[in-house]
Amino acid sequence: MTEPRGALLTGSVNYDDAEKTMRTVAEILGAHVRRIPDGEVGKRFHWIMFQPDVLGQAAGIDRVGDEPVPFPAGIDARPLRLAEGVEAGGIELPPLGYAAAAIESYATFVRLRQEGTIPAGIRFQVSLPTPVAVVSSFFAGQERAAIEPVYADAMLGELEQILEAIDHDDLAIQWDVASEMGILEGAEGYGAVMDHWWIGDVLEGIVGRLAALVDSVPGDVEVGIHLCYGDAGEKHFVEPTDTANLVRVANAVTSAAGRELTWLHLPVPIGRDDAEYFTPLGELVEVPELYLGLVHREDGSDGARSRIAAASAAVRQEFGVATECGIGRAPEGTTDGILRTHAEVAAPRR
Repeated sequence: MTEPRGALLTGSVNYDDAEKTMRTVAEILGAHVRRIPDGEVGKRFHWIMFQPDVLGQAAGIDRVGDEPVPFPAGIDARPLRLAEGVEAGGIELPPLGYAAAAIESYATFVRLRQEGTIPAGIRFQVSLPTPVAVVSSFFAGQERAAIEPVYADAMLGELEQILEAIDHDDLAIQWDVASEMGILEGAEGYGAVMDHWWIGDVLEGIVGRLAALVDSVPGDVEVGIHLCYGDAGEKHFVEPTDTANLVRVANAVTSAAGRELTWLHLPVPIGRDDAEYFTPLGELVEVPELYLGLVHREDGSDGARSRIAAASAAVRQEFGVATECGIGRAPEGTTDGILRTHAEVAAPRR
């Protein structure tokens, strides 16, 4: 069995604030990680679910329904629609919140590094959702095609603010790719997403968008892709048959992008320690850093090692370990144990 090397945190971590996240990760995994995120604390705790509250403030965008749909953390989960008679291209969106959060957390990161808590050489990781995730989740029908370029421009504006405020030598950007996998797999709730949206092959549409996002990150900033099947209630929106579609997307994006990916993350369901799931990984193009999301809270180190053994037979390059998705929604009190599992099953980074 190949011993994995290094670990990746895909984003959310179930601590109360960014400083707690960074201190704990540095203590437990400082020798294993190349990047530390802020844990997506506060309103980002539930990934993109706070975005309707943000976008609903824009003139020309209405909430669907008269009464708020309550969600944890005081979030109103009602979807969105264009106001009657409004052209999407004329809508000015408010700040999305990602740049402000990153800039605030980076100040904490720098302070902890100056104190010696965070080792030198570790970068600050900022995870961003793809525009497809927000557009497909909160708009419907032909309005998706209309609002997508508006939201994409706003997200790239957030990225630009992050790039201006954070030292490029310190920065790593991760694009979170979940809804695209649901569309490609035809998962329940995603079957009608393509209606009135984009014309042509589904994979080509996904890859073109992802390659453009990768290329939006300058060459002196690290960039990674986190492919995901969701974790609502710690469950996927569909269980993948194997890694074939993950490999299709990863290989196509790698080929289409004008710059090199720094890292790639692929999920591994808890029940898959069989050769059939991992076999397509034999066709995966080599990337500088590959992380397999095979660490699970429920079965700890023993379960992770069984999935590592199965993966080792198929993967042609060294890989590190991760969880399938962020661990922000894991039960309270389990986070330290999940982090320690990474260190138990993988060697430190080189």
